Amino acid sequence: MTAELTGSSAALRPLADRMRPRNLDEYLGQAHLLAPGKPLRQALQDGRLHSMVLWGPPGTGKTTLARLIAGHAQAQFLSLSAVMAGVKDIRAAVEQARQERQAHGRPTVLFLDEVHRFNKAQQDTFLPYLEDGTLIFIGATTENPSFEVISALLSRARVYVLKALGVEDLVVVLQTALHDKERGLGLEQIRAQPHAKSLEAMFGRTVRRGRVCAQLGARGVTDSPVGQHSAACERDGTDAQGHDAPGEAVSPAQRMAPCVLARQTSISKLALSAPGGSRTWTSLSMRSSCARKAAGALPRGQ
Repeated sequence: MTAELTGSSAALRPLADRMRPRNLDEYLGQAHLLAPGKPLRQALQDGRLHSMVLWGPPGTGKTTLARLIAGHAQAQFLSLSAVMAGVKDIRAAVEQARQERQAHGRPTVLFLDEVHRFNKAQQDTFLPYLEDGTLIFIGATTENPSFEVISALLSRARVYVLKALGVEDLVVVLQTALHDKERGLGLEQIRAQPHAKSLEAMFGRTVRRGRVCAQLGARGVTDSPVGQHSAACERDGTDAQGHDAPGEAVSPAQRMAPCVLARQTSISKLALSAPGGSRTWTSLSMRSSCARKAAGALPRGQ
């Protein structure tokens, strides 16, 4: 059992953990599932708690969504990781679920992260407990469940696909983390000046990475002036608003080339300014998949 952290101890928690949404209204992204009238949101509003598999890229909020679903349904929430757990842990969770149902009449949501790491025999262990309602199963995976989750388990659960976040959501993630005085960095009075074109590449379209970037940016200080972070990507034949410069015909591969080099040489930066000086965090991310694709589109020698 984990003790709740308060006071100075809470400040030691990573920003990504402190800023987890506290309810479904605070959850960003996945409008195709959680917007009013969409399938998952409607099922939760109707009280139809059911087993499911959440399939999506890392950092898109699978664990957080599972917690919010359990909280919304007022269910006990148990969490296991397939990396470390085994059949013994599943049986212990089943016993906890039975005790909770007998003592308080509450259902139990068992969240299994990295479900694709369980073999067939381990996944089979869940089946009788899903059949009799002892457990509501929520599995999270980055792999295609059609190939990694047994058909018997899939037939008892619904698969929901989570998508990578868009730039608009990433901006909200960043601004919320910087302005929140209770859980975020609001007391440090830091202002972000992100370059919209490089924001998606820097954060990798994940909530977690966006908050990690904000936390590192608040701590890291360099001698680079505010706004200089976008200089490399501004050399792509566009003006300050991202439009093609007059009289210049720029191919997509040429446009991406400076940004590819920026990712490879680790010079993409997120500028943060605070009273008394400027702070600029330098990204150490080497290459993104889109950068590699762009690099492959360039002629040899460029």
